[in-house]
Amino acid sequence: MAMGLHLLQIQFILAILLIFLTTSISSSNTGVTFPIAKPNCSDHCGNVTIPFPFGTKEGCYFNSSFLVTCKDTYYNPPKAFLQNSNIEITNISLDGQFRVLNYISRDCYDQNGTRVLRNDSFIRLTTSFTINNTANKITAIGCDTNAFVYGERLNNNFYRTGCNSWCGNEGELVNGSCSGLGCCQTSIPKEVWTANLTLRSYDNFAYVSYFSNCSYGFLAEECAFNFSPSSLSSLWNVHRLPMVVDWAVGDGTCDKAQNNTSSYACKSMNSKCYKPDNGYGYRCYCQEGYQGNPYLYDGCKDIDECLDPSLNKCEMKCENTPGNFTCVCPKGYHGDGKKEGQGCIRGESLVIKLVAGSAVGVIVLLLGAFCLYLELQRRKLITMKRKFFLQNGGLLLQEQLIRRDKSTDTAKIFTSAELNKATNNFHDNNIIGQGGFGTVYKGFLSDNRIVAIKKSKQVDPNQVEQFINEVIVLSQINHKNVVKLLGCCLETQVPLLVYEFISNGTLFEHINNKTKARALSWDMRLTIATEAAGVLAYLHSAASPPIIHRDIKSANILLDTNFTAKVSDFGASRLVPLDQTQLSTMVQGTFGYLDPEYMQTNQLTDKSDVYSFGVVLLELLTGRKALSFDGPEEERNLASYFLSTLKQSRLFQVLDESILCEGNSEELIAVAMLAKSCLYVKGDDRPGMKEVAMELEGLRISGKHSWTQTELNVEEMESLLSVEMNTYSNGEGNSTGTGYDSMRDHIIPPMGGGR
Repeated sequence: MAMGLHLLQIQFILAILLIFLTTSISSSNTGVTFPIAKPNCSDHCGNVTIPFPFGTKEGCYFNSSFLVTCKDTYYNPPKAFLQNSNIEITNISLDGQFRVLNYISRDCYDQNGTRVLRNDSFIRLTTSFTINNTANKITAIGCDTNAFVYGERLNNNFYRTGCNSWCGNEGELVNGSCSGLGCCQTSIPKEVWTANLTLRSYDNFAYVSYFSNCSYGFLAEECAFNFSPSSLSSLWNVHRLPMVVDWAVGDGTCDKAQNNTSSYACKSMNSKCYKPDNGYGYRCYCQEGYQGNPYLYDGCKDIDECLDPSLNKCEMKCENTPGNFTCVCPKGYHGDGKKEGQGCIRGESLVIKLVAGSAVGVIVLLLGAFCLYLELQRRKLITMKRKFFLQNGGLLLQEQLIRRDKSTDTAKIFTSAELNKATNNFHDNNIIGQGGFGTVYKGFLSDNRIVAIKKSKQVDPNQVEQFINEVIVLSQINHKNVVKLLGCCLETQVPLLVYEFISNGTLFEHINNKTKARALSWDMRLTIATEAAGVLAYLHSAASPPIIHRDIKSANILLDTNFTAKVSDFGASRLVPLDQTQLSTMVQGTFGYLDPEYMQTNQLTDKSDVYSFGVVLLELLTGRKALSFDGPEEERNLASYFLSTLKQSRLFQVLDESILCEGNSEELIAVAMLAKSCLYVKGDDRPGMKEVAMELEGLRISGKHSWTQTELNVEEMESLLSVEMNTYSNGEGNSTGTGYDSMRDHIIPPMGGGR
């Protein structure tokens, strides 16, 4: 609220200054309106402007080379394509250039050095068009890569060129550097109108396959791509990049073209002709003082410079003339009418000078007061930032970082200015998530890294030391399936946490979106579950001190572009001292995932994470939400409903239909039984996360090495499930709570392919 008042004060002061400094407001509109296409011809295709000599039908273009095919059957908005090709046009300029989207070449190998994918890119224009040799570059990305480009130039000349890219490990790659380590670039000759780009490998990626196994190559606009180490993987999802093409009309010089008035393209009276430096033909442009399309009759219109103060130097009165303007002094004034020199001066200039001097004095006084106000506000802001920094444990974090200055994994302390710039002052358009603990924003750091910035709703001032220790420890978690904590900002009232950005959304979104869920196969779901379980096993067993997450749910499992699981949101997590197995605390977490024993006793153990993970397994199996109020009352709580269906031997009636048809009944039953063991009411009866992770990894590996798969009908599956339920229940249908070890002996025996 205080900051908003300060902004209003600043705006009020600026408004007063503007009243003194300006006496009138002039429009910057030049008043020029002109057609860009021939009469009765379309001048747009979707979002692309189509100026003559280009056109979308016969009679609307200069010749057939300038035909633009506007496709609106399959595209909304419509898309423009060059002639009848698949070359998509994104922009056409009367300055003699247009942009197209050019395909990226790919060359990929498996771990054995066998090529598994190869796509060459090829573009062929007409001789009216040439690939711009200054704006475009040939670029190759990869660590065992040779890019080879060849094609035709004008006058039946051929060319060949290319570059080599190599690296031995990821550490050699440098952001923004394209000098041969993971990225190479070279120029293309002039007058090129065809280009074929093919990729080759020297060693089939044998020595670098553990971190890179694909090459990428493209001929594209240089400013459209900036290399970073992540390009080795992120380019897999990019198929086309913009390329600049030069165009000209005719095939001769300006003098030769002007001799044939019927075919001469510069039709406007106020247009001129010039020869481009890349390609055949000539181009037209409007003379100075005119604006429009020089290729149309009367296409170049006079600009009224008097309507735009930036186009004239007149102090008082401006008169427009064809192609120019004139400055004059009104009656009662004398001078040359321009700002330079004496200008227009009225006879009674002494009174005007006195008034002007007084006005200048007032303005200087106001400017001085305004500058003083800004300086006071700046000092107040610095003091407030320092106060928050100390209040949030900044000195303690600095001390911890100094002790660990040799480590490259320690957290970075960001300034509030850095994060304000990265998020456009935390604009609502940058919000990518909101939850019980705060809001998450997408940010762009100055080094081109994309990050997720979490602004918590509140922080306990009595827990500052523990918060700092958690930042240090969590920033050093070195696990590929954990969202990396990069650092924090302590200059704000509530500390801000900075994480790596994961681009493919949450597991919750993929499960509960019908389209995305159909694309999420059982193998992918099993892999995601295995990776998430591995993270929790690492936090419970390998981290020092051990870490209990406390808020495991599908919304806190992110997926990258390769559908690799990334566990996030450690806002509720707690570090467990080595001599302490339980932690008494207030109940925190998400309903539907909360451990019932934890809710009753307020005693937190690592088995609370096991219960929450069991609910996540149910979401992967059933495609349902952990807690839903849309259906019948008995189906609202997924864990309760699932255990009820197990007692009634109706497992396959609640499983997600999209994974039932994959013929993997043994794995589905095994995972269901594993989920059941995670959901035991008593924490001591549940398996540890290390055991859960090992069981899932075993199922995933056995599934990968299965060459055949026996298909079972629904009756056989339910009969098999009934046998399983007898194994896990007593005579009355109640869980015996025998624990995890007994489950290994009752997993369904291999069928068909021996899985």
